[in-house]
Amino acid sequence: MATARVEVRRGKNESSASLIRRFSRRAQGLGLVREMRKRRYYIRIKSKNVDHKRALVGVARRANYEELVKLGKIDPTQRATKKGRK
Repeated sequence: MATARVEVRRGKNESSASLIRRFSRRAQGLGLVREMRKRRYYIRIKSKNVDHKRALVGVARRANYEELVKLGKIDPTQRATKKGRK
């Protein structure tokens, strides 16, 4: 993300608290807060090979699952949910 400058100037009768609040709102509106929280921890970028191999594993798993469903070894209506197993 390109750096975005956030500048606020204090009004004549504006308190420090309202100035900080206005700055925070403007920074949040530009998406800076979300970006900084995302950058807080370093995440290593995976290589294309790793992503590709992972995708191939997923394709193979889906093909295997569909084959087992066709053979009647798995009942697709009784699939396990993410929150809890049935």
